Amino acid sequence: MVPSFDKTRHPSVQVASALNAASQFHVDLNERYGTHNYKPLPVVIAGAGGCWVTDVEGRRYLDMLSAYSALNFGHNHPALVAAARAQLDRVAVTSRAFFNDQLGPFFKDLAEACGLDRVLPMNTGAEAVETAIKTARKWAYQVKGVASNEARIIAFAGNFHGRTTTIISFSSDPLATTNFGPFTPGFDIVPFGDLPAVERAITPNTAAVLVEPIQGEAGVVVPPAEFLPGLRRMCTERNVLLICDEIQTGLGRTGRMFACEHEGVRPDMMTLGKALGGGLIPVSAVVGRDAAMSVFKPGEHGSTFGGNPLAAAVGRKAIELLRTTDLVERAAAQGEYFRRQLESLRSPIVQEVRGRGLLLGVLIKPEAGPARPFCEALLRDGLLCKDTQKQVIRFAPPLIIERTEIDWALERIAVVLTKV
Repeated sequence: MVPSFDKTRHPSVQVASALNAASQFHVDLNERYGTHNYKPLPVVIAGAGGCWVTDVEGRRYLDMLSAYSALNFGHNHPALVAAARAQLDRVAVTSRAFFNDQLGPFFKDLAEACGLDRVLPMNTGAEAVETAIKTARKWAYQVKGVASNEARIIAFAGNFHGRTTTIISFSSDPLATTNFGPFTPGFDIVPFGDLPAVERAITPNTAAVLVEPIQGEAGVVVPPAEFLPGLRRMCTERNVLLICDEIQTGLGRTGRMFACEHEGVRPDMMTLGKALGGGLIPVSAVVGRDAAMSVFKPGEHGSTFGGNPLAAAVGRKAIELLRTTDLVERAAAQGEYFRRQLESLRSPIVQEVRGRGLLLGVLIKPEAGPARPFCEALLRDGLLCKDTQKQVIRFAPPLIIERTEIDWALERIAVVLTKV
């Protein structure tokens, strides 16, 4: 078991109703010099450890968002920090122009953890998805025999795979697409969870189906139980690659090492990121079968920082922690407890609680207004969470969270969701 690092289970958290001078100073700097592509909740974080963060005023908060699942191990996990420091004292970046002594072991550990053959390292989740798209297209032309520039990839309404120009080209969210065209062609969008729609969309030119096992940004949407197995069967029968985007759902988050394992599905390729960097640095990867990953030749794809020794060392330690501790099992048990307790509140404004493991969404009824004011109220009570898709409060605490910390959060959630 990996314990929380902060032994104070019930701290007295007092959040000011308005920002004090130190916090306001940082907010003003952000507003003056930063591009306004985010709308943060009004808290200025200055320190962190385990499941807790501290703002510039010295107030403490329980982190129930985990940087969108990048912090599966909590803030500043000592084993991960030690691995990063040790590697920093040796060598941090070499580029792929040379071998380094961390990358080969990282490849082996990650491929074995995924049950797949080869690893292509990148830095961010969006880069991993872009790489998977390039791999699938190249495979379609070189292996499947699709005519040049005719390959197509099926994706799903409500998807979130990143914010690059190609990725937003198959988004169904107007916020992601308005005034960002022209868009990259070659994608077909079908309803999430709809197997007949996928079957109708597959053609001889279909290279891949790209799917999130659970749609996180769409509001923590879990598909029907038969959906992923049906996709696996269809892709095998029609000679189409199945790509699972496990960037947010993978590495223990849902109570399995990877979310697709809940249905016993193994994809042809998997994209990983977020928690792979241990909550310290950006690390991502595409992991896949030989048949797909072997299409690349030297010079056809790469990244200056992808696979650097520092990233590989931290990634190795993250995989080791997942394999040698009970973090994955804890996510399943704690998540089930958290979900049951949320449902037992029987709040008049909650339409549904959904998700798996420690990735949960609370859907607020439209007549109660949007979810953000409830997140702001929880912030004032010392709890950090975030709204998504206007009506959903997303809870995704670090996998190290203790039952007493969940109970501490539930006391505050109960007040906010039952006193309207």
